[in-house]
Amino acid sequence: MSITEIEYDKKPLNLEIIKHEDFDEYVFNSPYEDIFYNFKKSTFYLFKPEKFVKGDIIFLHGIGNGNIPFLMWYARYFRKLGYRTSFVIMPYHLSRTPEGEKAGDTFYSAEPCECVKKFHFAVKDVRRVIDILEGMPSYSSKRLYLMGMSFGGIIGSISLALDQRISKGALLVTGGNWRWINFHSPYTLKIKYEVETKGNSYGCTGELKCIEHFRKEPVKYILNNFKKIEDIFKLEHVGCYKYDPLSFAPFIEQEVLFLRAVFDKVIPKNASLELKSLIKNVVYRRIPTGHKSSILLRKYIAKMVLKFFN
Repeated sequence: MSITEIEYDKKPLNLEIIKHEDFDEYVFNSPYEDIFYNFKKSTFYLFKPEKFVKGDIIFLHGIGNGNIPFLMWYARYFRKLGYRTSFVIMPYHLSRTPEGEKAGDTFYSAEPCECVKKFHFAVKDVRRVIDILEGMPSYSSKRLYLMGMSFGGIIGSISLALDQRISKGALLVTGGNWRWINFHSPYTLKIKYEVETKGNSYGCTGELKCIEHFRKEPVKYILNNFKKIEDIFKLEHVGCYKYDPLSFAPFIEQEVLFLRAVFDKVIPKNASLELKSLIKNVVYRRIPTGHKSSILLRKYIAKMVLKFFN
């Protein structure tokens, strides 16, 4: 079975390296055709240690340009401790922000058919970054790690399931099950409004309809129906399962550190706990912060992540 969401284009990279003050920006041909905005380039920031490379960390940020400068602290911290860190710039952020839109807003859609494409664009970017890292000095497949926060944790969950080259993962302040995220997070009110006023191609018109027809027992549904990754993309399954990290979680074979912020309102508690419950090799930790205020414990979190990776 050919699954375009899983496959990605390995056309020539046409790699361009732009020097910045303390990192290199890698710009390369996107490994997909962006049918929405026709962006053709993808990018990541590479933070290289001065001496020995202990390992590679792929870092995935959350929705919006505003969080990127703060989260780049992690890349600089990891570099200082010897870890080459690739800070992946998600589709529709920074230079790829669609004209007239806020960065990342294009991911907030009530239409699953669109979201399947867009979310998997981000996953394909991650996998193409791995291709690039494989050609770098001191790269080791045994020391390739992934850290994703918030939306980055959603993309990270799917990436871990699809790419066994990643040896370990850390998923922080994130979750799954679009019922909880789309109808109970204050950051997805746009989706909730769109569903309730316009519906979508599956006939979903609100949370009650979502529960009744699509997501009464999603964890049970996933375990009963998805025996291999290709099963997720069969036509009989509702589109929102095809980009839900919940669907991919049972296929994550790597060890995963899962960190939940106790006072997180952006990612509802049930969304976090359901995603965590489907990851087989999981180490679960909690921190006494909210979603954004987790940055206050960044050094503690960074040390926890590196200890887990080691």
